[in-house]
Amino acid sequence: MSNQHPDLVDEQAFIDFAYACLERSRDDAWKLRDLTEAGPGGTFQNRFERDAFDEQLVNRLGQLDLGNAALVFGRIDRIEGDDLESFHIGRLAVSDERREPVVVDWRAPVAEPFYRATGRNAMGLARRRHFVVEGGKLFGIEDELFGEGHLGVGHDDGLVLTNETGLRGYNTLLASIERGRTGQLGDIVATIQSEQDEIIRSSKSGVLVVQGGPGTGKTVVALHRAAYLLYTHRFPLEDQGVLVIGPNRVFLRYIEQVLPSLGESGVEQVVLADLIPDAQFGAVDSLIAERVKGSDRMCAVIHKAMIDRQRPLKEDLVFPYRTGFIRLRKEETARIVKAARRRFRSHNAARRWVENEVFSALAATWRTDEDVVDDVKDQLRGHPDLRMALERMWPVLSPTQLLHDLFGSKALLRLAATPILHEDEYLALFRERAPSLEDARWSNADVALLDEAREILGPKPGKNGKSDESDEIRTFGHVVIDEVQDLTPMQLRMASRRSLNGSMTIVGDIAQATGPLAPRDWEDVLAYLPNKKEPRVIGLSVGYRIPGQIMAIADKVMAVASPGLRAPTAVREGDAAPAIVRVGEGDELVAEVLQQTSVMASEVPGRNLAIVCPDSMVAEIATALRASGIAHGHAGLHGIGHDINVVPVSLVKGLELDGVVVVEPAAIVADRAMGLRGLYVALTRATQRLTIVHSKPLPEAML
Repeated sequence: MSNQHPDLVDEQAFIDFAYACLERSRDDAWKLRDLTEAGPGGTFQNRFERDAFDEQLVNRLGQLDLGNAALVFGRIDRIEGDDLESFHIGRLAVSDERREPVVVDWRAPVAEPFYRATGRNAMGLARRRHFVVEGGKLFGIEDELFGEGHLGVGHDDGLVLTNETGLRGYNTLLASIERGRTGQLGDIVATIQSEQDEIIRSSKSGVLVVQGGPGTGKTVVALHRAAYLLYTHRFPLEDQGVLVIGPNRVFLRYIEQVLPSLGESGVEQVVLADLIPDAQFGAVDSLIAERVKGSDRMCAVIHKAMIDRQRPLKEDLVFPYRTGFIRLRKEETARIVKAARRRFRSHNAARRWVENEVFSALAATWRTDEDVVDDVKDQLRGHPDLRMALERMWPVLSPTQLLHDLFGSKALLRLAATPILHEDEYLALFRERAPSLEDARWSNADVALLDEAREILGPKPGKNGKSDESDEIRTFGHVVIDEVQDLTPMQLRMASRRSLNGSMTIVGDIAQATGPLAPRDWEDVLAYLPNKKEPRVIGLSVGYRIPGQIMAIADKVMAVASPGLRAPTAVREGDAAPAIVRVGEGDELVAEVLQQTSVMASEVPGRNLAIVCPDSMVAEIATALRASGIAHGHAGLHGIGHDINVVPVSLVKGLELDGVVVVEPAAIVADRAMGLRGLYVALTRATQRLTIVHSKPLPEAML
């Protein structure tokens, strides 16, 4: 594509026209919003309709604001009988003043051949054209021809009849990959390949598993799938909502612009802790506690802990009433508790019934046949002894109350966990009680347990006797989970609970599993997800991002860490092989890390680089960078938006950078939470350059 394509000027003119049409649509939307701006007048129905219409206009204006993203990125020429019709493919649909289509949305059915057509199945195409474009500026054109004679004699400049890789728009794809990282994941809407498009456009129903090694684009494919489903199933998905669950906040910051760049800004992107209200996080578990809390055995423990709080009285309770006494017999409280357990699915929903039964039991002991239930309620409702009795029999509980009490008492743990857990396991859950519930701090592993408790306790009853809707678990029409291989069974149950109808896209790589209960295969994961429909597992086999030289060294580690799993095939070679530098320990190691980082920054200027190191070395390396006057960012605090970023290995999964300096592989492997799989992740983050600096001998898997 070094020579100018003969159609470059014409295509640039068309792109300019498309942008003019887009600007006109934006102006029209603003004018319409001004005309329908909601005011205080009118009926409730009028105001509701105006607000709803205004919300739709605001969403439309958001879709029309592309920022620096390219509007048009390709074109297809399709044969219909003896005619040749052309469609320009873009980020969203644009029409001219006569409502004639100018740009076709990439998700529309007519655009499918742009991503799917092959030499063997042209899908009616004569030509597919790819634009090398930034914003509204066209820099180059790459053509792929299908069949013979459809376009007459082709011009050599920019025409590609075939390519050895079998990839669509190979040169355009390379240009996109080799463009410098920005610290945020970009969309691939212009370069989606056939195997990726198959996933994006697959059926909404059921659970779709996307297995993909490093660099295969599984994350961005899942996000494009969410955008495609919202386009194809706008109703009801827009009302039901789409939820994206990421592994940590660094990852969420990294992916946050993908869906807005595709015109979809209403998707909720969270870590699991965001789904838990009224809890403060920051506690750190021991390894054994983390493993126990992730096990699905905790379902039974939490349920038993709840049952242990549903207790009949040990002694009769007597209250003065009128000129005599009424009695709450312990046998009656046992009957009430037993019946409540049988009648109600959730704990808190039974509280009002238990209260009524207690008042009825008290009234039944009055010496006359007079119906005095209502009078007994009025007389005893605030009696402290009765309140204490109800709290013993059937307390209203929040998830934090239940687990704070449970984890703060070895006796309660023993009662709830025997014989479900071994003694060393349930004792690992013990921690000193905080001075108050507001002071309690919870760990990442507690998130799913709080959610499990929320499910079985149910919402607290409101003042009017009805459940508090804000306490209920919200569900979504489609759920996307990234890095799913690191979720524990309890976390998978929590994510599954958010699915309204079993429609989910889950993506990950078994070879990169570093969680406390790493699955052996996808069956271990699917066991905890919705099964209304038969799940589908689709693999991505091509590594687009990582150069072959880097993948070669990573493959050695994978072969030992996850024998039997197949690594993705790299489609390109990089400019340089990975560099391996051995130095002395201590200050010499850190000094060499800084030196190699500076060398990499000078060789690939303007690129997004990272120092990936064991978590224990982050502070030391950051201090050395500051002392040397090297500007940098800490991934845990700032994301990876700086030119140089210090990234603990525990947060690097899912990220991609132009250049990476991996520090002390042996220390990464020695970390029980990371191991060889953690090293495999660290080695597969770079799109351009990789340098390994070590003082300890390299793990045998790298040799």
